[in-house]
Amino acid sequence: MRSDRMPAGLTIAAILGLLFLHLPMAFIFLYAFTTEDKSYQFPPPGLTLDWFQVAWNRQDVWDALGLSVRVAAVATLVAMVLGTLAAMALVRARFFGRETVTLLLILPIALPGIITGIALRSAFGIMEIPFSFWTIVIGHATFCIVVVHNNAIARLRRTAGSIVEASYDLGAGPWQTFRHVILPNLATALLAGGMLAFALSFDEVIVTTFTAGQQTTLPIWMLSELVRPRQRPVTNVVAVFVFVVTLVPILLAYRLTRGTDSVAGSGK
Repeated sequence: MRSDRMPAGLTIAAILGLLFLHLPMAFIFLYAFTTEDKSYQFPPPGLTLDWFQVAWNRQDVWDALGLSVRVAAVATLVAMVLGTLAAMALVRARFFGRETVTLLLILPIALPGIITGIALRSAFGIMEIPFSFWTIVIGHATFCIVVVHNNAIARLRRTAGSIVEASYDLGAGPWQTFRHVILPNLATALLAGGMLAFALSFDEVIVTTFTAGQQTTLPIWMLSELVRPRQRPVTNVVAVFVFVVTLVPILLAYRLTRGTDSVAGSGK
């Protein structure tokens, strides 16, 4: 006999697991409102909203935020183009070594970030490429491409090839078939992959450390503020902002990919 009630032990284990994962984030929110600016006293001596105004008026925060947004936007755009093209090539084509190419495509996100960072820094040094906005974009695109590629290839594998063949039989060219048949089926998967890629790029630290030179993205700014604290609660205010900014695209990506098992032609 099946029961929908969860045993008490499993309920407690689930609650403890959630607390272990999310309780530290609660302290970020708590110390964004503390009146103490030099240490993390618990409980806080008082609560205030003043640090939000201080963070709003700090130009270094805006500079770092602007650089992070620009890098994430361009890296996501590059990833959506290259990741989609790679997925389409690997799904439709049959050639020797295809599985090896697939493994090489997903390797950058499986490797530790420090390996990717050192490799890119060495490559830029050998080619005498100075650190700039574009070196950060290249570094972030290496793992953003994988996210988009995985989403696109999963959707393409569930899309029947017969609808593409039908499009060609009806006289459509490659571009018309892509625009009117393939792209509508890929749209939500690409949007979800793009949002996840943006979120990953926005808060990336390790690869950025090796590719940014003297430039400061928002995560790098936060790291430096923790090492040499000036107004400690401001860092927590910015962390709250980053939490919200990265949570929104993740929730949207989850919503877009939920219930998308059925795609055009998949039931045939």
